[in-house]
Amino acid sequence: MKTIVYVDGFNLYHRALKKTKYKWLDIQALCRAALPANLNIAGINYYTARVSGKISTDAAKDQNTYLKALATTPNLKIHYGNFQVTEKRMYLCQPPDFQPACTIAPHPTPRFAKVVKIEEKGSDVNLGVHLVRDACLGAFQHAAVITNDTDLLEPIRIVVQEARLPVTLLSPVNKPAGSLQSMASYVRRIER
Repeated sequence: MKTIVYVDGFNLYHRALKKTKYKWLDIQALCRAALPANLNIAGINYYTARVSGKISTDAAKDQNTYLKALATTPNLKIHYGNFQVTEKRMYLCQPPDFQPACTIAPHPTPRFAKVVKIEEKGSDVNLGVHLVRDACLGAFQHAAVITNDTDLLEPIRIVVQEARLPVTLLSPVNKPAGSLQSMASYVRRIER
């Protein structure tokens, strides 16, 4: 069966790779190992956003090196969303603990704090839209999605229930989200 794989890059990294020795993962080898041999992997779409150097110059440099390596993989396309770093004023769920440096807590107790908010934007939307578009165009007979993000439930549902094409969920966690697990045609866990 002609198969296209859709990879939620940030979800894969944060759920399965970040604190391991597998950060420099060969995505194509992973797909071949995780999917049945009778599937013809015609393409791999990798969705990510460039990490901001404002937070960590090392992370941005490492990601750039990895993306350059990925770009050399035959039949793999990288699709970019945006990585946003903004300062926001946000509500505190509880007052901060005050240490002995000052014996009297400020009065009134602060209810808000200025924080740095880090968000990835657009990658999941791009993945979902491309998955549904490719199903409608007949680009595949089977799709595999590497994620545990429930934001992708509706695109998977559309492909499985409306386009009537099978979708394999390749889960980067031991216990995949129940909604994704029940919607996917097949579920396989990515093991070390």
